[in-house]
Amino acid sequence: MILLINACARPDSRTLSLAKKAVQTISGDCEILNLFEEDPAPLNYDELSKRDRFIEKGSYSDRMFRFARQFSAADEIVIAAPYWDLSFPAVLKCYIEAVCVNGLTFVYNEAGIPEGLCKAERLIYVTTAGGFIPENNYGYDYVKRLCTDLFGIKNTLCIKAEGLDIQGADVSGIMKKSEDQLVQLIRQG
Repeated sequence: MILLINACARPDSRTLSLAKKAVQTISGDCEILNLFEEDPAPLNYDELSKRDRFIEKGSYSDRMFRFARQFSAADEIVIAAPYWDLSFPAVLKCYIEAVCVNGLTFVYNEAGIPEGLCKAERLIYVTTAGGFIPENNYGYDYVKRLCTDLFGIKNTLCIKAEGLDIQGADVSGIMKKSEDQLVQLIRQG
């Protein structure tokens, strides 16, 4: 199963369009999770306490674990996240907090080092920007680090289309170039 995590606020999002091309290239059954419809809330003291009690019991059936269960079970993961304020929309951070669950997406070994429990072998991070993304893409860099150090997903790719809102930009040409690059990278594995 492919999990498409949509962190795009706009229904006509260029980021989402590019991410859907990634899903088509992978091919397979796809679940789309629209974060702006789901509206995951940031964790507060009460939710953390509740979560800790469930984790202590090894009980993960509560609705609060639905995102972590889905994320952990996915074969492929595609994140559609526009480049906002040097990172990504806040709703994605709230989602990530809900996904980071000891016992579902990772466990700590005896040495206190996290070991990933996620089934996915690859995560594809898709982003677009009106301007240009600097060398350090804080949104992708953060997600990549979570994948490799916490979730056990060693293969991550970042596909981006940038400079889309620069006056005189060939938007369709930029998008086409990014789509071609995306297809090539996905097929290479």
